Amino acid sequence: MADEPLELGEISLSDWHAHADTMTEVGFLTIARRLPSLIRQAMGMAWRASPRDTLATVSLNLLGGVLTAFGLLATTGVLNALFSEGPTPERVRAALPSLILVATAAALRAAVTAGAGWAQARLEPQVTRLTEQRLYELTSRVELSSYDDPDFHDALQRARLRGVSTVDWVVASAIDVVTAAVGIAAVGGVLGVLHPVLLPLLLLAVVPDAWAAVRSARMRYTTMFALIPVIRRKWIMAQLLAERGSAAEVRSFTMRGFLLRVYDTAAKAEQDVMLRLARRQTVARLVGEALGGLGTGLVYVALGFLLAAGAIPLAVAGTAVLAIRSGSQSLGNLMYATNRLYEEGLYFTDFVEFCAGAEPRLPATDRAPAPERFERISAQDVTFTYPGSDGPALRGVSVEIKRGEVIALVGENGSGKTTLAKILSGLYEPDGGSVRWDDVDLRQVSPEDLRLRTAVIAQDHTRWPLTARYNVTMGTSRGEAALHAAVTVAGADEVIAQLPHGYSTLLDRRFKNGQELSGGQWQRIAIARGFHREAQLLICDEPTAALDARAEHALFERIRHHSDGRTVLLITHRLASVRHADRIYVLQHGKVTEQGDHDSLIALNGLYAELYTLQASAYR
Repeated sequence: MADEPLELGEISLSDWHAHADTMTEVGFLTIARRLPSLIRQAMGMAWRASPRDTLATVSLNLLGGVLTAFGLLATTGVLNALFSEGPTPERVRAALPSLILVATAAALRAAVTAGAGWAQARLEPQVTRLTEQRLYELTSRVELSSYDDPDFHDALQRARLRGVSTVDWVVASAIDVVTAAVGIAAVGGVLGVLHPVLLPLLLLAVVPDAWAAVRSARMRYTTMFALIPVIRRKWIMAQLLAERGSAAEVRSFTMRGFLLRVYDTAAKAEQDVMLRLARRQTVARLVGEALGGLGTGLVYVALGFLLAAGAIPLAVAGTAVLAIRSGSQSLGNLMYATNRLYEEGLYFTDFVEFCAGAEPRLPATDRAPAPERFERISAQDVTFTYPGSDGPALRGVSVEIKRGEVIALVGENGSGKTTLAKILSGLYEPDGGSVRWDDVDLRQVSPEDLRLRTAVIAQDHTRWPLTARYNVTMGTSRGEAALHAAVTVAGADEVIAQLPHGYSTLLDRRFKNGQELSGGQWQRIAIARGFHREAQLLICDEPTAALDARAEHALFERIRHHSDGRTVLLITHRLASVRHADRIYVLQHGKVTEQGDHDSLIALNGLYAELYTLQASAYR
């Protein structure tokens, strides 16, 4: 029903606008007080990215300010010669040396400005690269449990979504602030040299325009802040109307008209607000220009009095007018750059604080290498609690795995199976108890080194947007024979054979010539990835979730017959698949409640027997 009111609800601010409310509440003086700290941090980041380009950018901007001052002073000489008595040709000839100085200063300033722009353009991508590298070096090295900490995750989202992208803006804005300040200082110095009373005239001429610029910018900022939920709703509706993932349901449920209504409602609300903003900004600019015109008029009146009183010559008055115009432009640039630097600096601070908070989460680098092989993995009285959780995921768990065994972890959802597997492989460190490979405590070995000796086949595996080859090898190089063997054992050879470019096929339809796989095909690729690693410990966490019954049976047969002496830790809810395991551990509420082989656990008539009987009865 087209006339039915829409229940639009409310959409909270995204991380992209996390500090927008802060900007609406602060004044310009608050912003100015924080400038030195922001400029210092931004210049420090720029220096680390490229000392040469940073030095060139700052030095050339300073030199540009000096040349501006020199050009203005030289202009006084030109005007003095032109306004002196005598025939015009003689006055022009007298002004030529000063004209040459003015032209030289202008040409040099243009060249210096171009050089500063070139150095700054070189600096920004280097800053971006350094920032991204710093962030992803930390995110890929922090302990895995960090991602289970809501505070860490929130900080990461703010740093990643906008913090990284604003660093080059912060550097550019800091340079713009310095450049504008140098320009104002140059103009102020010239006016002070010409006559001390000219300095207050500079403020009289430029402050009204600066007020109008700041007022207009603040109006736009507060308006855009108020519009964020509307703009976000528009973006969400646009995604639903134009994305492949929702295209089928938009058509199946004939939602096109409804979604367009929601989109247009948000778009009209945005349009009305922006029209009101345009009117308010126009009024502010008119007031500013009126006050600026009044201020300029007062400047000319003051210059007239000074000329009449003989306090300054006509040439100095002419130079003062040029200087005041130049100072007005520099002050406007300073106001804009200062406002932008503070806003982007809030998000830049998110990045800096995230990096500082991530450092303590990095594993120690002075640990010993992991054992090349093991005869036994043992966990003694292991406890573990996820960050922010009300209770422990594991409570005093003790298990033992011998080399070459197939061990199964079974239990209901949330019993701690996957958590225990991650602790046994060194992905998590236990809060209490110990995990040892033979006599070596995993807390004492390098996590990176340990992970080279483990492989994981996970239910929630990553669908890497890479070629089929790299989806199996993960960038390692063990030769074609090892690749084909792993693919064959996993049953993924049939998948590869159907791809148009074989192992070179890109497995992501978002790219040109990319292909998409079914869930079961992706599962086979993930299994091949685990077998290709040839690790001492192979962890299979629900590896058959996306496979049909025949493929599931074949996989477990392959795991038993092609493990090649590797130790296999199998996690599954399908208990028929663990009947032939050497030992089965049953977990319940984070504790091991039963252990033994299939026959002994059935005879025990406990939780395992109950679950097994329930599943078996479903097939009768």
